[in-house]
Amino acid sequence: MKKSWLLLIIPVVLGLWWALDSQDSVPEVHFAAVRKLTIESTVSTNGKVEPVDWAAARAETAGMVQRIAVQRGDRVKAGQVLVALDPTAAQSDLAAAHARAQEARTQVTTLVQGGKAATLASLNDSIRSAQAALDVAQRNYDALQRLEREQAATKLQVQDAKDALDRAKLQLAAYEDQRRTLVTGSDRAVAQAKLRDAEAAVALAQHRVALSEIKSPIDGTVYQFDLKIGAYEQPGDLVALVGKLDRVKVIVYVDEPDLGRVAENMPVKITWEAHPGQVWWGRVDRLPTQVVAQGTRTVGEVSTIVGNPNHDLLPGVTVNATIVSAVVRDAPAIPKGALRFIQGTSGVYKLDGKTVAWTPIKTGVSDVNNVQIVSGVSVGDRVAEPSGDVEIRDGMRVNAVKN
Repeated sequence: MKKSWLLLIIPVVLGLWWALDSQDSVPEVHFAAVRKLTIESTVSTNGKVEPVDWAAARAETAGMVQRIAVQRGDRVKAGQVLVALDPTAAQSDLAAAHARAQEARTQVTTLVQGGKAATLASLNDSIRSAQAALDVAQRNYDALQRLEREQAATKLQVQDAKDALDRAKLQLAAYEDQRRTLVTGSDRAVAQAKLRDAEAAVALAQHRVALSEIKSPIDGTVYQFDLKIGAYEQPGDLVALVGKLDRVKVIVYVDEPDLGRVAENMPVKITWEAHPGQVWWGRVDRLPTQVVAQGTRTVGEVSTIVGNPNHDLLPGVTVNATIVSAVVRDAPAIPKGALRFIQGTSGVYKLDGKTVAWTPIKTGVSDVNNVQIVSGVSVGDRVAEPSGDVEIRDGMRVNAVKN
């Protein structure tokens, strides 16, 4: 009797043991649901800020810095003085040039009036005396001619009077010729040429004095300036860089494999560690024409234009950049950890009851965590997101854990 009971109990115990053993051998696998999300495909990298519009203020004459009128970060107007160099030498040259110009001006005035005043006055006195002598000689000659007709004077006396009259005429003519030739046309031309040269020297000296003040070439913000009082500047030395910072250019360094995802006018988000929590937005302005080595990276330099209304982004700083290459709203999506590749085909392990089924899928855009599903699974389906050492196979029984 006991044997028959044992024979009946043993199969039951073995069945229970097998069932329990089978239950324990089914792996526990986490599953994620396909759900609708907004997917932003981005390219994250770094970049460097530059002004869009800028100009350099440079020294145009040599000199020591005597006065500094601005500092880095100041907003300036075109023509505003940035730095003043010592103008002593230039002012001395200007004074000397003014003196030479005044001397030349006086010389021209004198020549236009006929010559030096003293010489001209002496000649005029001589001419008046010669004219008076001529008048006397003329009256004497006329009187002797009348007396000769009345036989009261001899021919010799008349001839002597005529000779005296001729000499008086010649003397007057000589003085008048001397006055006419006191200043020639060539004298005036030479003097006027010297005056023009002197006035040109004055203008040049005034220009050199003006160059001692180095001014801003444009309206903008002084974003590079390092001069100190006492520094000596040579012609061509850089004094300051002035830029318009309402908009800035950010050169974004995009790794070569990601360049195909970037296009003009794509939105760009800029952050800077110096201003945590602050975001600047812009757009891709120009794509690179070549790739260059940057350390261990091979990158293309993508030019972006970014709004900077408060002038917080400073030229020369390094920033973080995120280019938004695509945005898909209400996209069926799965975590990237659920995506698998088998023999070059992308797919997922979809939960089918208590087993998993390998399901090929077609994907779209992706972000850091999720990938868009174009076809293969639907919203609400659950796909395996295995972790650890669990190896999943098509048709495998699993103990599903919902994420």
